[in-house]
Amino acid sequence: MNLEFRHLRTIRAIHDCGGLARAADRLHITQSALSHQIKNLEAQIGVDLFVRRSKPMTLSAAGQRLLRLADQVLPQVEAVEQDFAGMVSGRTGRLHIAIECHACFEWLFPVLEQFRRAWPEVDVDIRPGLQFQALPALQKGEVDLVVSSDPENLPGVEFAPLFDYAPVFLAAAAHPLAQKPFVEAADFAGETLITYPVERGRLDVFSQLLIPAGIEPATVRQVELTAVILLLVASNRGVAVLPDWVVRDVRWNSDYVTRPLTATGLTRRLYAAVRGEDATKPFVAHVLRLMRTEPLKLQREGDAARRAG
Repeated sequence: MNLEFRHLRTIRAIHDCGGLARAADRLHITQSALSHQIKNLEAQIGVDLFVRRSKPMTLSAAGQRLLRLADQVLPQVEAVEQDFAGMVSGRTGRLHIAIECHACFEWLFPVLEQFRRAWPEVDVDIRPGLQFQALPALQKGEVDLVVSSDPENLPGVEFAPLFDYAPVFLAAAAHPLAQKPFVEAADFAGETLITYPVERGRLDVFSQLLIPAGIEPATVRQVELTAVILLLVASNRGVAVLPDWVVRDVRWNSDYVTRPLTATGLTRRLYAAVRGEDATKPFVAHVLRLMRTEPLKLQREGDAARRAG
């Protein structure tokens, strides 16, 4: 027996409409084509699907069995068809994000809140546990976007620039280095450096400053939460280097001082890595625009509020 989805749709349409004419109209075929389809199906099955000479047309026991199957299968098929149609139109999809930048959550959550309102049918998730293997996960299709400051030449992956930022030295106001206009690699030699629990190569203070200079801090203390890093620094338990978007609020707090790294300062750039075939999807293009503009907007709003205060 060669049972097809169209047969299940036919059974359901005739049951709902009570006759061939109205069912044919619903299915957008002629009444003779519908009658021919039913006879062929009954010939395959070997039993009648309808009680003949009844008005409205009623299903036989075999027809009722197929109707129960149609009620189970067709809603699932129609849901998948709607999902595929949404994907083709760009309304639906998946946006699972991996973060290599440990401090990015502060600006990423406002971005995703804006995105959620614009694209309610897109499945959004954040996978912070993939920060060490994020780009291989992107290539395998396990995630859809990676936020990183370290672009690589990877087949099938595009790195879209987001915005520039400055890694900033942070210390307690009473710390001896607070008297300096800027700090250099050698200044860290006797210090407790408080960092996120990320491999050194992905921390700006190591990759851009300490490793090239061959300098090792006296101690490295790893802390998961930004708020705890700020608390420890304010208590003069160590110093830290954080992105400027993290320290923009504490610049005005008398417990802290912020200083540039080196006399000229350091500048880094954040990127969003996506698979090449996804880069033109409407919702991906939109989230990239938000990632470029929302962090800068938050910074301008914070600066304006502080000036007003």
